[in-house]
Amino acid sequence: MQTVHWLGAGLSAVPGIRRLAQGDLPFVLWNRTLAKAEQALAGINDVDSRVFHEESLAAVIKSGDIIVSMLPGTWHPQIAKLSIEKGAHFVCSSYISPEMKALHAAATQKGLCLVNEVGLDPGLDHLMAHSLVHAYKQSPEFDENNVISFRSYCGGFPSVPNEFRYKFSWSPLGVLKALKSPSISIKNGEVIKVERPWHAISDYLARLADGKEEVFEAYPNRDALPFTQDYKFDTEWTVKEFVRGTLRLNGWSEAWQDIFNEIESLEEEAGEQRLKTMSDELWQAHAYDESEADRVVLCVELEAEKNDTTIWHQSFSLDALGNNQGSAMARLVSLPVSLAVEAIATGKIAVGVSAAPSDTETINVWFNALGAMGEKIEHLQLK
Repeated sequence: MQTVHWLGAGLSAVPGIRRLAQGDLPFVLWNRTLAKAEQALAGINDVDSRVFHEESLAAVIKSGDIIVSMLPGTWHPQIAKLSIEKGAHFVCSSYISPEMKALHAAATQKGLCLVNEVGLDPGLDHLMAHSLVHAYKQSPEFDENNVISFRSYCGGFPSVPNEFRYKFSWSPLGVLKALKSPSISIKNGEVIKVERPWHAISDYLARLADGKEEVFEAYPNRDALPFTQDYKFDTEWTVKEFVRGTLRLNGWSEAWQDIFNEIESLEEEAGEQRLKTMSDELWQAHAYDESEADRVVLCVELEAEKNDTTIWHQSFSLDALGNNQGSAMARLVSLPVSLAVEAIATGKIAVGVSAAPSDTETINVWFNALGAMGEKIEHLQLK
């Protein structure tokens, strides 16, 4: 019987670990420190936990096993190569890197699944986008001449806003580095490149459960353009807006202005060192308190216009708080990862390198499963 080998017991991994550890598949948890692994498995009997070394892992992997990497992203291609070598499948929540994409042919040839982008963002946002595009294409309003707008925004922040308008669950360094990254999106029918997130902050009206609406600050991130193809937009469509971005609490840009100013001036090796120092300072000042609840908001919407009038508009939204099952961020990152493991085990995922599933049957199964776990996904008919 295939065994699940889960690598990494960090905070964002624990809910998924606990779900699979109590499931039907044999499960082994690997972590650099055994005490942290044992803490993640507290109260669950007869589950194997081991100290992670790549050599130790390689010695026990069998053909057909499933390796889950919740290690830092730089590890993923290396672990995926090991998976192919051993005839095992691979799952992670990170974006597909060029190094990962290069493994597609080898994985396909050996009949193996290398599944990426199955966390929160990327992950649940993809499922929502695929579902909306499918629904629109099947609707009576569908017309290749319509004008399309797509918006996908996700953010995590404290459930009770603080003066800094943000808190950190782990090292702030990744957040700081992301602030130095450019983004590409489509706005008013034109491709827009922005060098820094704070150059493109706007208001976003999030439509949430039970008719609730809330305004957040929002900004685009990464290069959104390849996702028009991933989400099966037809090349003939006129796209007015296409953005994948980040939500922040109102007042965030003002609270962070000094950080923006300093990041703008950082260069080369000295700049990298200063980022690490800033990260340490922010971690000391703005980490979540023990048992403090976080909040995650995810909104994905698709809108079609004809003659400047909206004729079709639907969205998915998710508004979650930390609870005794884990932080909202940890649950929404790791529980979809656990669903991907089960989908591989039951033959529901195509071989090769792939992102979150795009077929509506699997998407609905995952949404229903998350709903049964208490994660409320709201589907709204806005027009």
